[in-house]
Amino acid sequence: MKYKHIIWDYNGTLLNDVELCVEIINELLAARNLKTMTVEKYRQQFDFPVKDYYERIGFNFGEESFEKIGTEFIIQYDKRSNTTKLHKGAYDILKEISEAGIQQSILSARKKEQLDEELKKFGIFNFFDFVFGLDDHYAGGKTEIGKELLRKINLSANEILLIGDTTHDCETANILGTEVLAVSYGHHPKEKLSSCSQFIPKNIEEIRRHIFA
Repeated sequence: MKYKHIIWDYNGTLLNDVELCVEIINELLAARNLKTMTVEKYRQQFDFPVKDYYERIGFNFGEESFEKIGTEFIIQYDKRSNTTKLHKGAYDILKEISEAGIQQSILSARKKEQLDEELKKFGIFNFFDFVFGLDDHYAGGKTEIGKELLRKINLSANEILLIGDTTHDCETANILGTEVLAVSYGHHPKEKLSSCSQFIPKNIEEIRRHIFA
């Protein structure tokens, strides 16, 4: 096999949570008489660090702090996270990769505690050798924890594939030196990803074919 380890992003890549994120952010915007967004506009505007994205869509941190708004968002997200599901085929591909003897990890901007809980809820926790999340819920970025994960994996970077759904995942892979697949069904659309990934899968079946080619 070309790859000995697959690093997965979680939100948007394995977990189908885009509509929930749009629903919550629109509630926060509307409560402040700010313009709400369609799913399409959200996918164009969303990015890391999340603080910059919040400012770009209209939140004024001179009036209230990013931490306050970010906490409001995550409280609502955690309350409703039981409504989210894995993308179609996500469980099956994780199982197939595991059975093929390829190691897997999660590298997420989600808070580690909540991440572990959800992976166990979906019955996929045991598919992963390492689960790396952040120690807060402000989604600043995952480059530094990615470097720590790479040390844990202890393989050549060219034996590792990172799969994500944002340009930040591409940037992280470039810094780590791994190959990257950016998928077009998550938090960023294909046109936003076209400059950072040669192949952009539109579903999990296309990821499977790429890995097992």
